[in-house]
Amino acid sequence: MAVLIESAGLTDVGMKRKGNEDSYFLDDRMGLYVVADGMGGHLAGEVASKIVVDTIRDYMARFGRDKNPEEMEDADANLSKEANRLLASIRLANQAVHSMSEQKKAYTGMGSTVSAVYTNESGFVIANVGDSPIYLVHQGALEPVYTPHTVVAEQAAMDPEAAGRLGEKFAHMLTRAMGVEATVAPSVFELQAWPGDIVVIASDGLTNMVNPDEIRKAVTAERPEAACRSLVDLANSRGGDDNITVIILKVKKVSGQSGPLAEFLARVMEFFR
Repeated sequence: MAVLIESAGLTDVGMKRKGNEDSYFLDDRMGLYVVADGMGGHLAGEVASKIVVDTIRDYMARFGRDKNPEEMEDADANLSKEANRLLASIRLANQAVHSMSEQKKAYTGMGSTVSAVYTNESGFVIANVGDSPIYLVHQGALEPVYTPHTVVAEQAAMDPEAAGRLGEKFAHMLTRAMGVEATVAPSVFELQAWPGDIVVIASDGLTNMVNPDEIRKAVTAERPEAACRSLVDLANSRGGDDNITVIILKVKKVSGQSGPLAEFLARVMEFFR
């Protein structure tokens, strides 16, 4: 792995829910970070999100463990091998959730979001299904780096004025989710990483309670572990209406990157720590 990361993650049931339907995984050695927000009937959301995270983790682990891991046959030539691997893992996880929902009546209709980040030689592969947010903080500015699959977001892409007239219930009505159909089409893109960059992956239990600027301030002021705790505590202090999950990763070094810009960014981010 060419990108050196410092990361932390935290999940919390919140103040209103009895169970936690969020699941997450992070591993700096693998360079893999995943958040899944489950949905369904009794315990089904917990089952769906866990299947998603475990399947992606196990599939991606093969590429660090096996000497000659089998690659997917229908790889997209426009994407890196890391992007194709992450997409394959998400599609496999979708099949696993869908299969389980058909096998057990109690799990009928269950599903999950997934938002995942995977490092490649010089940056990130970012992929998502659903609306669990991913943000990038670069040179102190925060921007979303995911595609929300909701009725409002997709309508806004076609007709922003019409999207503004949709009711609040459509803001979180998903147009894509893991396990609902036999196949799924994740959104994916690749992003250059720079020393000092910060990536935040969260469930909407956090972002419904804490606004983007508050997230930016927390992650630039504190190291990942402390920032995770601060953000979860803030969401709970405002009611904690949903399960809350957050992963924060900070780029410490990118191999092969040098020169004035990289050094300047590293010094700036060190100042804000």
